[in-house]
Amino acid sequence: MDHNLLTVGLAQIAPVWLDRERTLAKVNTYVEDAAKQGCHLVVFGEALVPGYPFWMELTDGARFNSPTQKAIFAEYAAQAVQPEAGHLDQLRATAAQRHIAIYLGTIERALDRGGHSLYCSLIFIDPTGAIGSIHRKLMPTYEERLVWSIGDGHGLRTHPLRAFRVGGLNCWENWMPLPRAALYAQGEDVHIAIWPGSERNTRDITRFIAMESRSYVVSVSGLMRREDIGEGSDWHRIVADATDGVLANGGSCVAGPDGEWIVPPASANETLLVTTLDHTRVLEERHNFDPSGHYAHPDVTRLHVNRERQSTITVSD
Repeated sequence: MDHNLLTVGLAQIAPVWLDRERTLAKVNTYVEDAAKQGCHLVVFGEALVPGYPFWMELTDGARFNSPTQKAIFAEYAAQAVQPEAGHLDQLRATAAQRHIAIYLGTIERALDRGGHSLYCSLIFIDPTGAIGSIHRKLMPTYEERLVWSIGDGHGLRTHPLRAFRVGGLNCWENWMPLPRAALYAQGEDVHIAIWPGSERNTRDITRFIAMESRSYVVSVSGLMRREDIGEGSDWHRIVADATDGVLANGGSCVAGPDGEWIVPPASANETLLVTTLDHTRVLEERHNFDPSGHYAHPDVTRLHVNRERQSTITVSD
């Protein structure tokens, strides 16, 4: 098989909201399906496991010391992902068995920060089943800061995959020029942009990043409809009653290194979109512009990136 070709699956799906085990089982099914369709990489939306905090703007989420918000946060934290606890073991085994790479949006309860705070983390699992990086979203957006913590640069990494190097960012940090530049400088030529779901988020920036970087850009969104909210505690019903039916409407898409659509934004349906990328197109478009190569001027402007995992403690025994 041509090493220059990379077949990618965009898994635009809804979570089993705030149910880690059932959502991971659903993710695993889509990984299997992607592998059967010849994918080398499959990508899922932001915060998919166990779900995006859509309740914040619908349940008076900014009210300080609210018993309701405390109860929701406790439920959210209990369902968050801890790789160290083995939550991703089945997914890693599937990746190794099927020899497929995975980018997965998660809510991580980080043990190295005490084990109680939550991070919006983009996790890369390579085709051997190893976790290649865990990128914690640098700056949660607006009301997200009420439940998610501020990340660090440890996960600003790219990974070899066939002829390509892949890297990725979460949602609105895709609008941050310097993190994008950090990935470009590490040879990224497939940029993964994950979103909770909305065509209004993906339709402009996907093509813009492709044109800026002369790379492929794969934007993958989740879905959230009234029927996906579930019927758990009272606050689930409050969220369901407050929505007009769709909280996240998809919009997954792919742009080529010339900025033109390969896969235009998808409608609000669960689907696995499959497309094949040709590395030759990257080389062609880098002829006239390469943001970290011949068009860069490092003696004038240069970026410093701190990839140290941040912690509140350094232990010497």
